[in-house]
Amino acid sequence: MRLRTVLATATAGLAAATCLTAAGPASAVSSSSTNSSTNSFTANACSSSVSIDRFSDALDKTTYDGTFVGNFSALAVDKDGSLAALEDRSSLFDLDAKTLQPERVVPLADENGAALDSEGLVVDRDGTRLITSETEPSIRRYSTDGKILDRLPIPSSLLVAPAGRAVSNQTFEGLTLLPGGRTLLASMEYPIAGDTSGAVRFQTWTRTKRDHFRLAAQYAYKTDAAFLGVPEVQALPDGRLLVLERGFTSGVGNTVRLYLADPRHATDTSGIDYLTGRPGVRLIKKTLLADIADCPSLGATAKQPQPNPLLDNIEGMVITGRDKGGYKVLLVSDDNQNAVQTTRFYYLRVRV
Repeated sequence: MRLRTVLATATAGLAAATCLTAAGPASAVSSSSTNSSTNSFTANACSSSVSIDRFSDALDKTTYDGTFVGNFSALAVDKDGSLAALEDRSSLFDLDAKTLQPERVVPLADENGAALDSEGLVVDRDGTRLITSETEPSIRRYSTDGKILDRLPIPSSLLVAPAGRAVSNQTFEGLTLLPGGRTLLASMEYPIAGDTSGAVRFQTWTRTKRDHFRLAAQYAYKTDAAFLGVPEVQALPDGRLLVLERGFTSGVGNTVRLYLADPRHATDTSGIDYLTGRPGVRLIKKTLLADIADCPSLGATAKQPQPNPLLDNIEGMVITGRDKGGYKVLLVSDDNQNAVQTTRFYYLRVRV
């Protein structure tokens, strides 16, 4: 989603108690390890669960093959080990996993040749790309050369008004395949009209014959504050999720938090029209792993006010491998092609 300015004072009272079952305390997870690995992990610790190894601004305000490199909204690991990097203005880049240098760019469009507001990305098991667009919203399957191969069904309530109850530019931001590859999950960025403030819908699909998908269960996830949305989700091998929450306050900067979430015992909300005032609805349980503002700045600079100069409009996330006791996670910021924002990659280690 392109940058939205939100006044912090407008959030007061919006996260009031509701009849939804509480998601549990958002407190940092503790972890244990040997002294040597602990010393290594805590050298650049953001919390007891997350550390940052380094960051890179190498692609900031660059071009490749005549295309601006930036506006990144999602990342995925391709079948050959390279990085697929989606930008929200209808381009998909292939990046070298080590140097981040672009190796290819593919333009994207809808069935009528119109631009997308492309936000979520999954590289499927056959190498095709599942890509969300916030415009309708939609999820389409693309070939590696950008040809549309399929389009997934969308619940009517999640369509942008007046067709549904979603707000334009606040729809499908995150996309991930759950373990086994049979279930696809997309996260809405903000609530749909009529739902409790901060209650975001997570929609799933089940794989059918010939790699089509049909609608399946839906769950509710509650952000910590109404000004925070969900720009990305990534599935862990055990079925839990890494979830980013992000917001922006004018004159203050970005808030970006990383959570561990578990949808496995949440209520299926696909048959519930409105989440406001519904007793007994079990939310996706979540636990705070780290507030990125608590990471060491590592010498980073910011072009606008930020709680930590390391921060920017972080929007993309991918798990790139295993680490001792956890995972290697790569984040990227969406610079909105704005002079006061930065395209920045963040290399994290996450213990869960």
